[in-house]
Amino acid sequence: MKDYEVVIGLEVHVELATKTKIFCGCSTAFGGAPNTHTCPVCTGMPGSLPVLNKKVVEYAMAVGLATNCSITRDCKFDRKNYFYPDNPQNYQISQLYLPICRDGHVDVKLEDGTEKSIRIHEIHMEEDAGKLIHDEWEDVSYVDYNRSGVPLIEIVSEPDMRNAEEVIAYLTKLRNTIQYLGASDCKLQEGSMRADVNLSVREKGSTEFGTRTETKNLNSFSAIQRAIEAETARQIDIIEAGGQVVQETRRWNDDKEYSYAMRSKEDAQDYRYFPDPDLVPIHISEEWLDTIREAQPEFKDEKMLRYKEEFGIPDYDINMITDSKKLADIFEETTALCNKPKKVSNWLITETMRILKEKNMDPEDIAFSPKSLARIIELADEGAINSNVAKEIFEKIFDEDIDPDKYIEEHGLKQVNDEGALKATVEKVIADNPQSVADYRAGKEKAIGFLVGQTMKAMQGKANPGMVNKLLKELL
Repeated sequence: MKDYEVVIGLEVHVELATKTKIFCGCSTAFGGAPNTHTCPVCTGMPGSLPVLNKKVVEYAMAVGLATNCSITRDCKFDRKNYFYPDNPQNYQISQLYLPICRDGHVDVKLEDGTEKSIRIHEIHMEEDAGKLIHDEWEDVSYVDYNRSGVPLIEIVSEPDMRNAEEVIAYLTKLRNTIQYLGASDCKLQEGSMRADVNLSVREKGSTEFGTRTETKNLNSFSAIQRAIEAETARQIDIIEAGGQVVQETRRWNDDKEYSYAMRSKEDAQDYRYFPDPDLVPIHISEEWLDTIREAQPEFKDEKMLRYKEEFGIPDYDINMITDSKKLADIFEETTALCNKPKKVSNWLITETMRILKEKNMDPEDIAFSPKSLARIIELADEGAINSNVAKEIFEKIFDEDIDPDKYIEEHGLKQVNDEGALKATVEKVIADNPQSVADYRAGKEKAIGFLVGQTMKAMQGKANPGMVNKLLKELL
C-alpha cells in the first residue's frame, strides 16, 4: 500500500457569551422551553429590522487579537440566501466579503514536545439558525427558534493539520483562549462550540490536494478524533480500490462510529450573497481597538510561566490548574487567603476534579467560594479537623458552599486531640482484636492499619489519626 498524508482544515463555530442575541433583545440562555426566547426579528417576521449587538463585535475583535489576526477596520454584514425550515428569514446574516478578522495563527505544542503554527484564514460574525427536532414516532419535525439569532463567530483554519493529534491540540488551545477571554463557555455538549472537519488524503510528497469531505455532528474531542481516523481510513480504502472520493458533507454517528453522506457538494450551492441592506457598515476606530487590546487577559501560557516562578508548584499541577480559567481564578484567590499554594493545588486537582468527573460537570460550573476552601485548609492544618472530615466538609461546600466552621460545630466534627480520651478507646480496640494484635507483634506491619480503622470508627471519624498511630504503637 502507498504512503498517504492526511490534510485537515476546520470550520469552528462558537456561540458568543452575550446575554442577548446578535440582532434583537431575546435571551441567549441555553435550555429554555421551545420558542420562548423569540421575537419578530429572530423569527423572521416581515417588517422587523435587525439592530447589531455591540458586544458581539467586541468579542469577535478580542478573539481575533488573541489568535494573532489582523482586524478589518471597516467591515459589513452580508445575506447568505438559502431555504431551510430552521432558517426563518430564508437567509442568514453573515460576513463573506469583509470578515472582521483575517490572517491569524494559533501555536500549539504536541505530545512529543514539537511546536506547530496553524494558520487561521478568517474569523467572521454571523447569526445561528434554529434547531430542527425530529420525532421518529410521529414521523414529523418540529422547529425550535430559541437558537435562531444567537451570535456566532466562525473560525476558519487553513488546511494545515495532518492528524487527529494536531486537530485536538488546535481545538484545545482555541477553546482555552476563548474561555479565558470570557467570550464563550465553549461547551461542545451544549453546542456552544462546534467543529466541522474538512479532510482529504493524498500520496506523501504530493503537492496537490485530494478531494475533501466535510464531517459534521461532532460534539466532543473524542468524537472528533474517532471521526478523523474513520474518514481517513474510508478515503484510503476508496483510493486503494481504484475508486474516487466524492466531495460531500457527511454526518458522524458516534455511537456506531460510522459516518454517512448527507448531501453532495459537487455543485456548490449559489447562496447569492449581497450586502445586508438593513445593517450599516461597521467602522472600528483605533481607540475602540485599543480598548479591546488593553482588556486582554493573562492567557494560559503566560500564567504557566508566572505560576512556576511565583508559587513553585510542579509543572503537572500548573498545567492542570491553568487549563481552566475558573480553576486558575479559584487557585489564585484561595492561595491569597491561606498562602498554601501546594495544598490549594492538591485540593483542586484531586478532590475538585474527582467531584467534577462524578457529577459530569465542567470547572466553569463550580460554585463554591475560595474563602470556604481556604478555611478548610486552615482548619486541617491547625488540627481542628482530620483529613476525612475535611473531605466530607468539602463535598458539602461543593454542593452548597456552606460555612465550614458552622458545619463542624453543628455536626460535632471537631477533631479529638485529647490523648487521655483517645487512650481509653485505643486500649478497648486492642482488647477487642487479639488476632490483629498478635499479627502486628509477629511482624505484620499492615495489621496496625486495621486497628487504626477500628479506632477511627469507634471515635466516629473524629480522632487525630497521627495520635491514634502513636498510641497504638506505644501500647503494642
